[in-house]
Amino acid sequence: MNHCDHSVLPNMARRLDQDEYFSGRCILVNGPVIVGAGPSGLAVCACLRKQEVPFVVLEKDNCIASLWQNRTYDRLKLHLPKQFCELPFIPFPQNLPQYPTKNQFIGYLESYAKHFKIDPRFNESVQSARYDETCGMWRVKTVKMNESSVEYICRWLVVATGENAEKVVPEFEGFEEFQGNVTHACDYRTGEVYSGKRVLVVGCGNSGMEISLDLCHHNAIPSMVVRSPVHVLPREILGKSTFELAVTLSKWMPLWIVDKILLSAATLILGNTQKYGLNRPALGPLQLKNSEGKTPVLDTGTLSRIKSGEIKIVPGINKFLHEGVELVDGEVLEIDSVIFATGYTSNVLSWLKENELFSRDGFPNAWKGKSGLYAVGFARKGISGATLDAIKVAQDVNKMWRKETNQKNHSIGVSCHQRFSTGSGY
Repeated sequence: MNHCDHSVLPNMARRLDQDEYFSGRCILVNGPVIVGAGPSGLAVCACLRKQEVPFVVLEKDNCIASLWQNRTYDRLKLHLPKQFCELPFIPFPQNLPQYPTKNQFIGYLESYAKHFKIDPRFNESVQSARYDETCGMWRVKTVKMNESSVEYICRWLVVATGENAEKVVPEFEGFEEFQGNVTHACDYRTGEVYSGKRVLVVGCGNSGMEISLDLCHHNAIPSMVVRSPVHVLPREILGKSTFELAVTLSKWMPLWIVDKILLSAATLILGNTQKYGLNRPALGPLQLKNSEGKTPVLDTGTLSRIKSGEIKIVPGINKFLHEGVELVDGEVLEIDSVIFATGYTSNVLSWLKENELFSRDGFPNAWKGKSGLYAVGFARKGISGATLDAIKVAQDVNKMWRKETNQKNHSIGVSCHQRFSTGSGY
């Protein structure tokens, strides 16, 4: 088995302190361990496979791309054109629409994994990962459902769990008193079950906007909490993708000028969003994305429902009541259900015992750390950003792996269909 070939591992791996072993199974890995089998992890695996570097990929859920398969709503489509969401080496099929559906994207990822013979170890959750200075190796301890623990010993560790690993649910006064139904966007599938219900959607990002629109389509009565300023842009400008236009202009102009162009176009197409309770931030959409990682909303029809009054915009929540909420302006809003479209966060700090590459918010400062530690999919630049990270990581690991195992080098190239953003990605 290529991932367990002990003969090519550094001799120092044999100096593991026996007193630190636990009762579970221990596996020496001839190559990197990759944590996460989402698009970022799959991209790393493909790049390593191309270079004939063995690896083991661990996934805590029961499938690849579990966020897409298990935690997204039915109406979801890619917000960006498909050419900006491709993984290395394999483009989307030409017959797919410009904005593939959730199931079409999942199908693409499954075909991708099959093509590169990527076989993750599913239902295996990483409990801890730390670098052992004594042996110069990473020790990755996992727990598999209904089985004993496993410890992987490896020279390189790639963190590909991404920025959307765990849901975020804010705390509110009186929340335990509320008698209605409460869910997070990760558990929302369709508005069909909310027909005729008064639903409060907490969050006004792309998910909050689209869930509110879906609720309208199913005859629910949605209200959407907008606590802070938000950029709403048309998905297309003059028939061209707004994202693609931003990427193109950013190659020739400063971001602040591109922002002015985008906002002028948005005002012409969408009107003054401030009239409907959607104030714009002081920083332009691209500058805000680069500085704070906040993604602008690409409108797919929600704004027209806001203008018509079918979706009510309300300010922040002061506290929950028995059958509703009290808003910060004092209004009491009676509701039947709450959907938290409040996003996700990284979970790296809960298991990675390292305090240099990853900061307190669970995001890395770079794509490469010390002692063979790497991060992929945290650049807040979407799949194109994750792809660029994956290529760099694979190249770096390949170089060291071949040096340590005396293998001939295999260079990596990216086919010409690949398109990437350079600092202006949503």
